[in-house]
Amino acid sequence: MTTKHRRKIEELRSQRWYDSQDMRGFAHRQRTQQMGLRRDEFMNKPVIGIINTWSDLSPCHAHLRDRAEAVKRAVWASGGYPVELPALSLGEVLVKPTTMLYRNFLAMEAEELLRCHPIDGVVLLGGCDKTTPALLMGAISMDIPAIFCPAGPMLNGKWKGKTLGAGTHTRKYWDELRSGNITQEEWVDLESRMTRSNGTCNTMGTASTMTSIVDAMGLTLPGASSIPAADAAHIRMASECGSRIVEMIWEDLKPSDILTRDNFLNGVKCYMALGGSTNAAIHLIALARRANVELTLDDMDVIARQIPVLTNIFPSGQYLMEDFYYAGGLPALLSHLSSQLKLDTASVSGRTLGENLAGAECYNEDVIRQLDNPVCEGAALAVLRGNLAPRGAVIKPSSADARLIKHRGKAIVFDNHADLMARIDDPALDVTADSVLVLRNAGPKGAPGMPEWGALPIPKKLLAQGVRDMLRLSDARMSGTHYGTCVLHIAPESAVGGPLALVRDGDEIELDVDERRLALCISDKELEERRQTWRAPSPRIDRGYTAIYQEHVTQADQGCDFDILQNGQRQPEPEIF
Repeated sequence: MTTKHRRKIEELRSQRWYDSQDMRGFAHRQRTQQMGLRRDEFMNKPVIGIINTWSDLSPCHAHLRDRAEAVKRAVWASGGYPVELPALSLGEVLVKPTTMLYRNFLAMEAEELLRCHPIDGVVLLGGCDKTTPALLMGAISMDIPAIFCPAGPMLNGKWKGKTLGAGTHTRKYWDELRSGNITQEEWVDLESRMTRSNGTCNTMGTASTMTSIVDAMGLTLPGASSIPAADAAHIRMASECGSRIVEMIWEDLKPSDILTRDNFLNGVKCYMALGGSTNAAIHLIALARRANVELTLDDMDVIARQIPVLTNIFPSGQYLMEDFYYAGGLPALLSHLSSQLKLDTASVSGRTLGENLAGAECYNEDVIRQLDNPVCEGAALAVLRGNLAPRGAVIKPSSADARLIKHRGKAIVFDNHADLMARIDDPALDVTADSVLVLRNAGPKGAPGMPEWGALPIPKKLLAQGVRDMLRLSDARMSGTHYGTCVLHIAPESAVGGPLALVRDGDEIELDVDERRLALCISDKELEERRQTWRAPSPRIDRGYTAIYQEHVTQADQGCDFDILQNGQRQPEPEIF
């Protein structure tokens, strides 16, 4: 990496607040001393923001208060002045209707927190699904030195001698309860067995997918994404983030100095080897657009055909994130992938990816496979196109039923999630294992917020017959912890007139993953006639943030960011008066 000149204190943006000799500078110094700091504790020092997404309603981030303290002590020791800034906490499961609705809110908050305060560099504390892309979207747009400190995965779950993965086995045992194979008492007992510690999901869900990707892209300390939240090494990693961010400020090492197309392609290759969450396809595009880097679904599909799933972790494999860490973690996986990666890419460590991987070892070749020994035949992602998805849709072949990879069946259409829940278990529903379940009005604008409704439940009467997977289509997302033959992110979505809005009960739908095709089996003439009679639904919510979201959110193939935040001019520094 090319080293810039070492900056002087007067070059730092915080000095516009603290070093001016006018009345405003007096007021800034005065108010900082009001909080009990001596003048020499903050003057002539870089100011380090610590954006913390801790919350009492975010169990994945329950430990981040302590991690902020570890960052602070290292900042102080390294000659900086740390300031903690609380931000919107997007804990999956408890946030309704979906955290995806608020990802852009947190991205905006992170960017504006950094812009309006005297911050020279930032440590970003997050990890639960949407916090990783949101915090980084904001930091990329602000473009000051930034380092991501991942929350880390929770410990392994165990029940009756079986390994349990959060999310993956929630869905699995819910189906077993609905089919009568476990009791209500066993279901209650399971509640406390899957999630044994703080930290993010211990499967390869969206949380570990995204933190691993940004690790591979060079935005975390090397291997930071694999360390379990409950491990003492995690506290030391947070402390190291505090030390390193001070140096990054003197070096003026910013996201724009790191994030090239090669860094993003390294991230995509890591994503495929992880067998990662389909949600990453949306978040990666959003991040790339913030960085003014070209990245498309087609780029991901090309790489998915080249890089097999090498990480043997639920839902595509058999192990959990704690096992991944003991096997060597992300450095071991990237070392197995090294022949496919650009090793001269930059990172927040100040070293190249190749230098970061020097000495990486794998200690369990069943958990972290070699390229010639993949976990499964199916890829982590396939991008589908056709008259049902002109701008693309995605599926995760590695977690789908092989018999459904090429399938044709009759549609059963649900107009919204309430309709789905009301009718899916109706004994009178005319459904077979070969039917295609279709959910619409579940996309970015239609839901709104594109919730994780894409793993439509299997009808109860089919569960009783032993059916555990069906072809399911929607403009929604699916939890990265879930599995099944689910076509997701259909774009354009139905609420804006996408072809999904035109499907009718009984229409035949054809899926061919190998050919990357998703087709509604009617003529172009019939499709156009239906389009002429379609009427756009009224926005579901007409006030507040959600109304703003519905007006400005882009489609899934464009990252679901706000159109006013993508590819725009850098916002100037705030005036101080």
